[in-house]
Amino acid sequence: MGPLEIALLASAALVLGVVAGILIGIAFRKKKEKKLTGIAEEKAEGIVKEAEKSKAALLMKAELESKQMVVDAQKDINRFRSDAEREVKERRSEVSRMENRLAQKESNLDKKTEQLEKKNETLDKRLKEVESVKQQADEALAKQQERLEEISGLTAAEARERLLAGMEEKVKFEFAQRLCELEEEFKETADDKARNIITLAIQRCAADQVSEATVSTVQIPNEEMKGRIIGREGRNIQKLETLTGVELIIDDTPDAITISGFDPVRREIARQTLEKLISDGRIHPARIEEMYEKAKREIEAGIKQAGERATFEVEVHGLNPELVKLLGRLRYRTSYGQNVLRHSVEVAFLAGIMAEEIGADADTARRAGLLHDIGKAFPHDVEGTHVEIGVNAAKKYKESREVIHAIEAHHNDVEPKTAIAVLVQAADAISAARPGARREDLENYIKRLEKLEEIATGFHGVEKAFAIQAGRELRVMIKPEDVTDEGMVVIARDIAQKIKDEVKYPGQIKVNLIRESRAVDYAK
Repeated sequence: MGPLEIALLASAALVLGVVAGILIGIAFRKKKEKKLTGIAEEKAEGIVKEAEKSKAALLMKAELESKQMVVDAQKDINRFRSDAEREVKERRSEVSRMENRLAQKESNLDKKTEQLEKKNETLDKRLKEVESVKQQADEALAKQQERLEEISGLTAAEARERLLAGMEEKVKFEFAQRLCELEEEFKETADDKARNIITLAIQRCAADQVSEATVSTVQIPNEEMKGRIIGREGRNIQKLETLTGVELIIDDTPDAITISGFDPVRREIARQTLEKLISDGRIHPARIEEMYEKAKREIEAGIKQAGERATFEVEVHGLNPELVKLLGRLRYRTSYGQNVLRHSVEVAFLAGIMAEEIGADADTARRAGLLHDIGKAFPHDVEGTHVEIGVNAAKKYKESREVIHAIEAHHNDVEPKTAIAVLVQAADAISAARPGARREDLENYIKRLEKLEEIATGFHGVEKAFAIQAGRELRVMIKPEDVTDEGMVVIARDIAQKIKDEVKYPGQIKVNLIRESRAVDYAK
Protein backbone atom coordinates (compact mmCIF):
# COMPACT_ATOMS: atom_id res chain seq x y z
CA MET A 1 0.00 0.00 0.00
CA GLY A 2 1.39 3.17 -1.15
CA PRO A 3 1.60 6.50 0.67
CA LEU A 4 -1.30 7.89 -1.30
CA GLU A 5 -3.60 5.12 -0.20
CA ILE A 6 -2.45 5.50 3.36
CA ALA A 7 -3.20 9.20 3.17
CA LEU A 8 -6.66 8.53 1.73
CA LEU A 9 -7.36 5.94 4.38
CA ALA A 10 -6.27 8.37 7.04
CA SER A 11 -8.46 11.09 5.57
CA ALA A 12 -11.40 8.75 5.36
CA ALA A 13 -10.85 7.67 8.96
CA LEU A 14 -10.67 11.29 10.02
CA VAL A 15 -13.88 12.10 8.17
CA LEU A 16 -15.58 9.11 9.70
CA GLY A 17 -14.38 10.17 13.14
CA VAL A 18 -15.69 13.70 12.61
CA VAL A 19 -19.01 12.38 11.35
CA ALA A 20 -19.22 9.98 14.27
CA GLY A 21 -18.44 12.85 16.67
CA ILE A 22 -21.10 15.00 15.09
CA LEU A 23 -23.62 12.20 15.28
CA ILE A 24 -22.70 11.48 18.88
CA GLY A 25 -23.00 15.25 19.71
CA ILE A 26 -26.35 15.43 18.01
CA ALA A 27 -27.54 12.38 19.91
CA PHE A 28 -26.25 13.80 23.21
CA ARG A 29 -27.87 17.16 22.49
CA LYS A 30 -31.21 15.53 21.74
CA LYS A 31 -30.95 13.50 24.91
CA LYS A 32 -30.12 16.63 26.92
CA GLU A 33 -32.96 18.61 25.25
CA LYS A 34 -35.35 15.76 26.00
CA LYS A 35 -34.24 15.76 29.63
CA LEU A 36 -34.67 19.60 29.89
CA THR A 37 -38.03 19.34 28.19
CA GLY A 38 -39.14 16.78 30.78
CA ILE A 39 -37.99 19.00 33.63
CA ALA A 40 -39.79 22.02 32.10
CA GLU A 41 -42.92 19.99 31.64
CA GLU A 42 -42.75 18.84 35.28
CA LYS A 43 -42.33 22.46 36.44
CA ALA A 44 -45.17 23.59 34.24
CA GLU A 45 -47.40 20.87 35.63
CA GLY A 46 -46.43 21.95 39.19
CA ILE A 47 -47.20 25.59 38.41
CA VAL A 48 -50.54 24.61 36.93
CA LYS A 49 -51.35 22.50 39.99
CA GLU A 50 -50.38 25.35 42.34
CA ALA A 51 -52.47 27.76 40.27
CA GLU A 52 -55.41 25.41 40.49
CA LYS A 53 -54.91 25.14 44.28
CA SER A 54 -54.70 28.97 44.61
CA LYS A 55 -57.79 29.31 42.47
CA ALA A 56 -59.70 26.86 44.65
CA ALA A 57 -58.51 28.63 47.82
CA LEU A 58 -59.52 32.03 46.44
CA LEU A 59 -62.89 30.67 45.37
CA MET A 60 -63.41 29.14 48.82
CA LYS A 61 -62.35 32.42 50.53
CA ALA A 62 -64.66 34.46 48.30
CA GLU A 63 -67.49 32.07 49.04
CA LEU A 64 -66.87 32.32 52.79
CA GLU A 65 -66.73 36.12 52.64
CA SER A 66 -69.97 36.26 50.67
CA LYS A 67 -71.61 33.93 53.19
CA GLN A 68 -70.32 36.10 56.08
CA MET A 69 -71.69 39.21 54.37
CA VAL A 70 -75.04 37.51 54.02
CA VAL A 71 -74.95 36.53 57.71
CA ASP A 72 -74.00 40.09 58.77
CA ALA A 73 -76.74 41.54 56.61
CA GLN A 74 -79.22 39.10 58.12
CA LYS A 75 -78.08 40.12 61.62
CA ASP A 76 -78.54 43.81 60.76
CA ILE A 77 -81.98 43.07 59.37
CA ASN A 78 -82.89 41.12 62.51
CA ARG A 79 -81.54 43.90 64.74
CA PHE A 80 -83.44 46.59 62.85
CA ARG A 81 -86.55 44.42 62.95
CA SER A 82 -86.20 43.81 66.72
CA ASP A 83 -85.60 47.54 67.34
CA ALA A 84 -88.67 48.42 65.32
CA GLU A 85 -90.74 45.77 67.08
CA ARG A 86 -89.51 46.96 70.49
CA GLU A 87 -90.34 50.58 69.64
CA VAL A 88 -93.79 49.58 68.41
CA LYS A 89 -94.27 47.51 71.56
CA GLU A 90 -93.22 50.44 73.77
CA ARG A 91 -95.54 52.81 71.96
CA ARG A 92 -98.37 50.33 72.23
CA SER A 93 -97.60 49.94 75.94
CA GLU A 94 -97.58 53.72 76.39
CA VAL A 95 -100.86 54.07 74.54
CA SER A 96 -102.29 51.27 76.66
CA ARG A 97 -101.15 53.00 79.85
CA MET A 98 -102.68 56.27 78.71
CA GLU A 99 -105.93 54.49 77.87
CA ASN A 100 -105.94 52.82 81.31
CA ARG A 101 -105.24 56.16 82.97
CA LEU A 102 -108.04 57.84 81.06
CA ALA A 103 -110.37 54.99 81.90
CA GLN A 104 -109.42 55.28 85.57
CA LYS A 105 -110.00 59.04 85.55
CA GLU A 106 -113.33 58.54 83.84
CA SER A 107 -114.28 55.96 86.47
CA ASN A 108 -113.21 58.32 89.26
CA LEU A 109 -115.24 61.12 87.71
CA ASP A 110 -118.27 58.87 87.53
CA LYS A 111 -117.86 57.94 91.20
CA LYS A 112 -117.42 61.57 92.20
CA THR A 113 -120.49 62.51 90.19
CA GLU A 114 -122.52 59.85 91.97
CA GLN A 115 -121.23 61.04 95.35
CA LEU A 116 -122.08 64.65 94.48
CA GLU A 117 -125.58 63.64 93.43
CA LYS A 118 -126.06 61.81 96.73
CA LYS A 119 -124.72 64.80 98.64
CA ASN A 120 -127.04 67.12 96.73
CA GLU A 121 -130.01 64.93 97.63
CA THR A 122 -128.95 64.94 101.29
CA LEU A 123 -128.45 68.71 101.22
CA ASP A 124 -131.87 69.23 99.65
CA LYS A 125 -133.47 67.23 102.45
CA ARG A 126 -131.56 69.16 105.09
CA LEU A 127 -132.43 72.47 103.47
CA LYS A 128 -136.10 71.57 103.59
CA GLU A 129 -135.75 70.67 107.26
CA VAL A 130 -133.89 73.92 107.96
CA GLU A 131 -136.54 75.93 106.13
CA SER A 132 -139.25 74.29 108.21
CA VAL A 133 -137.40 75.01 111.48
CA LYS A 134 -136.65 78.55 110.34
CA GLN A 135 -140.30 79.17 109.55
CA GLN A 136 -141.30 77.98 113.02
CA ALA A 137 -138.61 80.15 114.61
CA ASP A 138 -139.71 83.19 112.60
CA GLU A 139 -143.28 82.73 113.75
CA ALA A 140 -142.21 82.44 117.40
CA LEU A 141 -139.92 85.45 117.05
CA ALA A 142 -142.70 87.54 115.51
CA LYS A 143 -145.01 86.72 118.42
CA GLN A 144 -142.28 87.68 120.92
CA GLN A 145 -141.59 90.96 119.12
CA GLU A 146 -145.25 91.87 119.13
CA ARG A 147 -145.40 91.17 122.86
CA LEU A 148 -142.27 93.24 123.55
CA GLU A 149 -143.55 96.17 121.45
CA GLU A 150 -146.79 96.17 123.44
CA ILE A 151 -144.86 96.22 126.74
CA SER A 152 -142.17 98.80 125.83
CA GLY A 153 -144.18 101.05 123.57
CA LEU A 154 -141.29 100.93 120.99
CA THR A 155 -141.08 99.18 117.67
CA ALA A 156 -138.47 96.46 117.14
CA ALA A 157 -136.40 98.67 114.85
CA GLU A 158 -136.31 101.55 117.37
CA ALA A 159 -135.40 99.25 120.26
CA ARG A 160 -132.66 97.59 118.19
CA GLU A 161 -131.15 100.93 117.18
CA ARG A 162 -131.06 102.22 120.77
CA LEU A 163 -129.57 99.00 122.09
CA LEU A 164 -126.94 98.70 119.37
CA ALA A 165 -125.95 102.35 119.59
CA GLY A 166 -125.30 102.11 123.30
CA MET A 167 -123.50 98.77 123.07
CA GLU A 168 -121.40 99.83 120.09
CA GLU A 169 -119.95 102.86 121.84
CA LYS A 170 -119.28 100.88 124.99
CA VAL A 171 -117.74 97.94 123.16
CA LYS A 172 -115.57 100.14 120.95
CA PHE A 173 -114.21 102.01 123.94
CA GLU A 174 -113.52 98.84 125.93
CA PHE A 175 -112.10 97.07 122.88
CA ALA A 176 -109.75 99.96 122.11
CA GLN A 177 -108.57 100.14 125.70
CA ARG A 178 -107.97 96.39 125.84
CA LEU A 179 -106.08 96.44 122.54
CA CYS A 180 -103.86 99.23 123.78
CA GLU A 181 -103.13 97.34 126.99
CA LEU A 182 -102.35 94.10 125.15
CA GLU A 183 -100.17 95.83 122.59
CA GLU A 184 -98.15 97.56 125.27
CA GLU A 185 -97.80 94.30 127.18
CA PHE A 186 -96.61 92.29 124.20
CA LYS A 187 -94.45 95.05 122.79
CA GLU A 188 -92.37 95.11 125.95
CA THR A 189 -91.19 91.55 125.39
CA ALA A 190 -92.14 90.03 122.03
CA ASP A 191 -91.40 92.93 119.67
CA ASP A 192 -87.86 93.49 120.89
CA LYS A 193 -86.99 89.81 120.85
CA ALA A 194 -88.54 89.15 117.43
CA ARG A 195 -86.99 92.28 115.97
CA ASN A 196 -83.56 91.35 117.26
CA ILE A 197 -83.80 87.81 115.90
CA ILE A 198 -85.05 88.84 112.44
CA THR A 199 -82.64 91.78 112.18
CA LEU A 200 -79.71 89.59 113.15
CA ALA A 201 -80.75 86.93 110.63
CA ILE A 202 -81.08 89.48 107.82
CA GLN A 203 -77.77 91.16 108.68
CA ARG A 204 -75.92 87.85 108.73
CA CYS A 205 -77.43 86.70 105.43
CA ALA A 206 -76.09 88.14 102.19
CA ALA A 207 -77.44 86.81 98.88
CA ASP A 208 -77.18 87.94 95.27
CA GLN A 209 -80.32 88.55 93.27
CA VAL A 210 -80.68 87.57 89.62
CA SER A 211 -83.46 88.68 87.29
CA GLU A 212 -84.33 86.58 84.25
CA ALA A 213 -86.94 86.74 81.53
CA THR A 214 -88.50 84.33 79.09
CA VAL A 215 -86.17 85.36 76.24
CA SER A 216 -82.42 85.18 75.64
CA THR A 217 -80.33 87.02 73.07
CA VAL A 218 -77.37 85.58 71.15
CA GLN A 219 -74.95 87.91 69.39
CA ILE A 220 -73.80 86.96 65.89
CA PRO A 221 -70.72 88.27 64.02
CA ASN A 222 -72.59 89.39 60.89
CA GLU A 223 -75.95 89.36 59.14
CA GLU A 224 -74.83 86.56 56.80
CA MET A 225 -74.87 84.21 59.79
CA LYS A 226 -78.67 84.54 60.03
CA GLY A 227 -79.06 82.93 56.62
CA ARG A 228 -76.71 80.11 57.55
CA ILE A 229 -78.63 79.47 60.77
CA ILE A 230 -81.91 79.36 58.84
CA GLY A 231 -80.38 76.99 56.26
CA ARG A 232 -81.69 75.84 52.91
CA GLU A 233 -85.50 75.73 53.01
CA GLY A 234 -85.31 76.38 56.76
CA ARG A 235 -83.83 72.97 57.58
CA ASN A 236 -81.29 74.22 60.14
CA ILE A 237 -83.66 76.39 62.15
CA GLN A 238 -86.33 73.65 62.10
CA LYS A 239 -83.78 71.17 63.45
CA LEU A 240 -82.74 73.60 66.19
CA GLU A 241 -86.31 74.36 67.26
CA THR A 242 -87.31 70.67 67.19
CA LEU A 243 -84.35 69.57 69.32
CA THR A 244 -84.41 72.39 71.89
CA GLY A 245 -88.18 72.97 72.14
CA VAL A 246 -87.82 76.76 71.93
CA GLU A 247 -88.60 79.37 69.29
CA LEU A 248 -85.85 81.22 67.41
CA ILE A 249 -86.82 84.76 66.41
CA ILE A 250 -84.69 86.01 63.52
CA ASP A 251 -85.84 89.50 62.57
CA ASP A 252 -84.33 92.85 61.63
CA THR A 253 -82.49 93.24 64.94
CA PRO A 254 -78.88 93.86 63.88
CA ASP A 255 -76.32 91.16 64.76
CA ALA A 256 -78.64 89.37 67.21
CA ILE A 257 -80.96 86.36 67.39
CA THR A 258 -83.65 86.05 70.06
CA ILE A 259 -84.48 82.74 71.77
CA SER A 260 -88.00 82.57 73.23
CA GLY A 261 -89.28 79.88 75.59
CA PHE A 262 -90.91 79.46 78.99
CA ASP A 263 -88.63 76.59 80.09
CA PRO A 264 -85.37 78.27 81.23
CA VAL A 265 -83.35 75.04 81.03
CA ARG A 266 -84.32 74.43 77.41
CA ARG A 267 -83.69 78.09 76.64
CA GLU A 268 -80.21 77.92 78.12
CA ILE A 269 -79.41 74.69 76.20
CA ALA A 270 -80.59 76.37 72.99
CA ARG A 271 -78.45 79.45 73.72
CA GLN A 272 -75.29 77.44 74.31
CA THR A 273 -75.98 75.25 71.26
CA LEU A 274 -76.35 78.31 69.05
CA GLU A 275 -73.21 79.94 70.44
CA LYS A 276 -71.20 76.76 69.84
CA LEU A 277 -72.48 76.52 66.24
CA ILE A 278 -71.64 80.17 65.55
CA SER A 279 -68.17 79.73 67.03
CA ASP A 280 -67.58 76.51 65.05
CA GLY A 281 -68.92 77.89 61.77
CA ARG A 282 -70.16 74.52 60.46
CA ILE A 283 -73.93 74.67 60.61
CA HIS A 284 -75.88 71.68 59.28
CA PRO A 285 -78.41 69.27 60.83
CA ALA A 286 -75.85 66.66 61.91
CA ARG A 287 -73.59 69.28 63.48
CA ILE A 288 -76.59 70.91 65.18
CA GLU A 289 -77.53 67.60 66.80
CA GLU A 290 -73.93 67.06 67.95
CA MET A 291 -73.65 70.54 69.50
CA TYR A 292 -77.09 70.16 71.12
CA GLU A 293 -76.04 66.93 72.85
CA LYS A 294 -72.81 68.56 74.00
CA ALA A 295 -74.61 71.63 75.39
CA LYS A 296 -77.22 69.40 77.06
CA ARG A 297 -74.50 67.42 78.83
CA GLU A 298 -72.81 70.61 79.98
CA ILE A 299 -76.08 72.06 81.34
CA GLU A 300 -76.91 68.82 83.17
CA ALA A 301 -73.45 68.82 84.72
CA GLY A 302 -73.90 72.48 85.67
CA ILE A 303 -77.28 71.71 87.26
CA LYS A 304 -75.74 68.99 89.41
CA GLN A 305 -72.85 71.26 90.41
CA ALA A 306 -75.25 74.09 91.32
CA GLY A 307 -77.24 71.76 93.58
CA GLU A 308 -74.10 70.42 95.25
CA ARG A 309 -72.77 73.95 95.71
CA ALA A 310 -76.04 75.06 97.35
CA THR A 311 -76.04 72.12 99.79
CA PHE A 312 -72.40 72.76 100.65
CA GLU A 313 -73.05 76.47 101.11
CA VAL A 314 -75.80 75.95 103.70
CA GLU A 315 -74.12 72.87 105.22
CA VAL A 316 -76.96 70.48 104.45
CA HIS A 317 -75.64 66.95 103.95
CA GLY A 318 -77.06 63.53 103.17
CA LEU A 319 -79.59 64.68 100.55
CA ASN A 320 -80.73 62.16 97.98
CA PRO A 321 -78.82 62.75 94.68
CA GLU A 322 -82.12 63.27 92.86
CA LEU A 323 -83.05 66.06 95.30
CA VAL A 324 -79.63 67.63 94.67
CA LYS A 325 -80.34 67.63 90.91
CA LEU A 326 -83.77 69.16 91.51
CA LEU A 327 -82.14 71.90 93.59
CA GLY A 328 -79.77 72.58 90.69
CA ARG A 329 -82.73 73.01 88.33
CA LEU A 330 -84.01 75.81 90.57
CA ARG A 331 -81.04 77.82 89.32
CA TYR A 332 -82.98 78.32 86.09
CA ARG A 333 -86.32 79.18 87.75
CA THR A 334 -87.42 82.64 88.87
CA SER A 335 -90.35 83.91 90.93
CA TYR A 336 -91.24 87.57 90.39
CA GLY A 337 -87.69 88.06 89.09
CA GLN A 338 -86.08 86.39 92.14
CA ASN A 339 -83.89 83.38 91.42
CA VAL A 340 -85.53 80.44 93.21
CA LEU A 341 -82.25 78.64 94.08
CA ARG A 342 -80.76 81.79 95.65
CA HIS A 343 -84.08 82.39 97.41
CA SER A 344 -84.01 78.81 98.80
CA VAL A 345 -80.41 79.24 100.01
CA GLU A 346 -81.33 82.54 101.63
CA VAL A 347 -84.37 81.00 103.35
CA ALA A 348 -82.14 78.17 104.62
CA PHE A 349 -79.68 80.68 106.08
CA LEU A 350 -82.41 82.79 107.70
CA ALA A 351 -84.27 79.78 109.15
CA GLY A 352 -81.03 78.31 110.51
CA ILE A 353 -79.96 81.58 112.15
CA MET A 354 -83.36 82.12 113.77
CA ALA A 355 -83.43 78.49 114.93
CA GLU A 356 -80.07 78.96 116.64
CA GLU A 357 -81.37 82.09 118.38
CA ILE A 358 -84.43 80.35 119.84
CA GLY A 359 -82.72 77.03 120.60
CA ALA A 360 -84.38 74.94 117.86
CA ASP A 361 -82.69 72.37 115.58
CA ALA A 362 -80.73 74.60 113.18
CA ASP A 363 -79.73 71.72 110.85
CA THR A 364 -83.35 70.67 110.31
CA ALA A 365 -84.37 74.32 109.84
CA ARG A 366 -81.71 74.83 107.14
CA ARG A 367 -82.70 71.58 105.44
CA ALA A 368 -86.40 72.51 105.42
CA GLY A 369 -85.61 76.05 104.23
CA LEU A 370 -83.48 74.74 101.36
CA LEU A 371 -86.17 72.28 100.21
CA HIS A 372 -89.30 74.40 100.84
CA ASP A 373 -89.67 75.38 97.13
CA ILE A 374 -88.36 72.09 95.63
CA GLY A 375 -91.73 71.60 93.89
CA LYS A 376 -90.89 74.49 91.55
CA ALA A 377 -88.10 72.40 89.98
CA PHE A 378 -90.57 70.07 88.27
CA PRO A 379 -91.93 70.77 84.74
CA HIS A 380 -95.21 72.62 84.27
CA ASP A 381 -97.03 69.49 83.09
CA VAL A 382 -96.78 67.89 86.54
CA GLU A 383 -100.17 68.24 88.19
CA GLY A 384 -100.60 70.04 91.51
CA THR A 385 -99.28 73.15 93.26
CA HIS A 386 -95.58 73.47 93.94
CA VAL A 387 -96.34 72.76 97.62
CA GLU A 388 -98.09 69.46 96.83
CA ILE A 389 -95.37 68.44 94.35
CA GLY A 390 -92.65 69.35 96.86
CA VAL A 391 -94.30 67.32 99.62
CA ASN A 392 -94.58 64.28 97.32
CA ALA A 393 -90.93 64.60 96.32
CA ALA A 394 -89.80 64.89 99.94
CA LYS A 395 -91.82 61.80 100.87
CA LYS A 396 -90.45 59.88 97.88
CA TYR A 397 -86.84 60.59 98.84
CA LYS A 398 -87.37 59.76 102.55
CA GLU A 399 -87.11 63.21 104.14
CA SER A 400 -88.06 63.60 107.81
CA ARG A 401 -91.58 64.44 108.98
CA GLU A 402 -90.50 67.87 110.22
CA VAL A 403 -89.05 68.79 106.81
CA ILE A 404 -92.15 67.51 104.98
CA HIS A 405 -94.45 69.42 107.33
CA ALA A 406 -92.42 72.63 106.88
CA ILE A 407 -92.71 72.32 103.09
CA GLU A 408 -96.45 71.68 103.38
CA ALA A 409 -97.06 74.61 105.74
CA HIS A 410 -94.85 77.35 104.27
CA HIS A 411 -97.81 78.87 102.35
CA ASN A 412 -100.38 78.04 105.06
CA ASP A 413 -101.84 75.16 103.05
CA VAL A 414 -101.92 73.48 106.45
CA GLU A 415 -101.55 75.02 109.89
CA PRO A 416 -97.88 75.06 111.01
CA LYS A 417 -97.52 72.80 114.07
CA THR A 418 -93.76 72.90 114.70
CA ALA A 419 -91.26 75.64 115.41
CA ILE A 420 -89.31 74.65 112.27
CA ALA A 421 -92.40 75.15 110.07
CA VAL A 422 -93.00 78.61 111.58
CA LEU A 423 -89.36 79.59 111.10
CA VAL A 424 -89.35 78.48 107.45
CA GLN A 425 -92.57 80.41 106.87
CA ALA A 426 -91.06 83.55 108.43
CA ALA A 427 -87.77 83.17 106.54
CA ASP A 428 -89.65 82.72 103.25
CA ALA A 429 -91.63 85.92 103.89
CA ILE A 430 -88.48 87.87 104.84
CA SER A 431 -86.55 86.73 101.75
CA ALA A 432 -89.43 87.52 99.38
CA ALA A 433 -90.58 90.78 100.98
CA ARG A 434 -87.38 92.71 101.48
CA PRO A 435 -86.90 95.60 99.00
CA GLY A 436 -85.28 94.61 95.73
CA ALA A 437 -85.81 90.88 96.16
CA ARG A 438 -88.67 90.58 93.68
CA ARG A 439 -89.68 92.46 90.61
CA GLU A 440 -93.11 93.99 90.13
CA ASP A 441 -94.27 95.65 86.91
CA LEU A 442 -95.04 99.37 87.09
CA GLU A 443 -98.74 99.13 86.24
CA ASN A 444 -99.52 96.59 89.00
CA TYR A 445 -97.37 98.57 91.43
CA ILE A 446 -99.31 101.79 90.81
CA LYS A 447 -102.65 99.98 91.04
CA ARG A 448 -101.65 98.46 94.37
CA LEU A 449 -100.69 101.86 95.80
CA GLU A 450 -103.94 103.41 94.58
CA LYS A 451 -105.93 100.53 96.07
CA LEU A 452 -104.25 100.99 99.45
CA GLU A 453 -105.05 104.70 99.53
CA GLU A 454 -108.61 104.05 98.36
CA ILE A 455 -109.21 101.51 101.17
CA ALA A 456 -107.96 103.94 103.84
CA THR A 457 -109.93 106.97 102.62
CA GLY A 458 -113.12 104.89 102.60
CA PHE A 459 -113.26 104.88 106.43
CA HIS A 460 -115.11 107.54 108.41
CA GLY A 461 -112.84 110.14 109.99
CA VAL A 462 -109.96 109.66 107.52
CA GLU A 463 -108.78 112.93 105.97
CA LYS A 464 -105.95 111.75 103.69
CA ALA A 465 -103.95 108.59 103.04
CA PHE A 466 -100.49 108.12 101.51
CA ALA A 467 -98.84 104.85 100.44
CA ILE A 468 -95.11 105.26 101.06
CA GLN A 469 -91.92 103.18 101.13
CA ALA A 470 -92.84 101.36 97.90
CA GLY A 471 -96.19 100.33 99.36
CA ARG A 472 -94.70 98.87 102.56
CA GLU A 473 -96.36 101.55 104.73
CA LEU A 474 -99.75 103.24 104.61
CA ARG A 475 -99.78 106.58 106.40
CA VAL A 476 -103.29 107.77 107.30
CA MET A 477 -104.19 111.29 108.47
CA ILE A 478 -107.14 111.26 110.93
CA LYS A 479 -109.59 114.14 111.59
CA PRO A 480 -109.17 114.83 115.33
CA GLU A 481 -112.73 116.13 115.71
CA ASP A 482 -114.24 112.89 114.34
CA VAL A 483 -112.04 110.17 115.86
CA THR A 484 -110.71 109.78 119.42
CA ASP A 485 -107.34 108.28 120.36
CA GLU A 486 -109.05 105.01 121.35
CA GLY A 487 -111.00 104.96 118.10
CA MET A 488 -107.76 105.14 116.09
CA VAL A 489 -106.83 101.64 117.29
CA VAL A 490 -110.09 100.21 115.95
CA ILE A 491 -109.75 102.02 112.59
CA ALA A 492 -106.14 100.80 112.20
CA ARG A 493 -107.26 97.21 112.79
CA ASP A 494 -110.17 97.56 110.35
CA ILE A 495 -107.96 99.05 107.63
CA ALA A 496 -105.34 96.30 108.07
CA GLN A 497 -108.02 93.61 107.89
CA LYS A 498 -109.54 95.07 104.75
CA ILE A 499 -106.12 95.23 103.10
CA LYS A 500 -105.60 91.53 103.92
CA ASP A 501 -108.96 90.64 102.39
CA GLU A 502 -108.77 92.73 99.20
CA VAL A 503 -105.11 93.28 98.24
CA LYS A 504 -102.44 90.80 97.17
CA TYR A 505 -98.97 91.90 98.28
CA PRO A 506 -95.62 90.39 99.29
CA GLY A 507 -94.51 90.65 102.89
CA GLN A 508 -96.39 93.02 105.21
CA ILE A 509 -97.83 96.54 105.10
CA LYS A 510 -97.61 98.86 108.09
CA VAL A 511 -100.78 100.89 108.74
CA ASN A 512 -99.74 104.08 110.50
CA LEU A 513 -102.49 106.43 111.75
CA ILE A 514 -101.69 110.05 112.71
CA ARG A 515 -104.06 112.24 114.75
CA GLU A 516 -102.92 115.79 115.30
CA SER A 517 -104.63 118.42 117.49
CA ARG A 518 -103.70 122.06 116.93
CA ALA A 519 -104.59 125.18 118.84
CA VAL A 520 -104.12 128.40 116.86
CA ASP A 521 -104.51 131.99 118.10
CA TYR A 522 -103.31 135.38 116.92
CA ALA A 523 -101.83 138.25 118.95
CA LYS A 524 -103.25 141.50 117.69
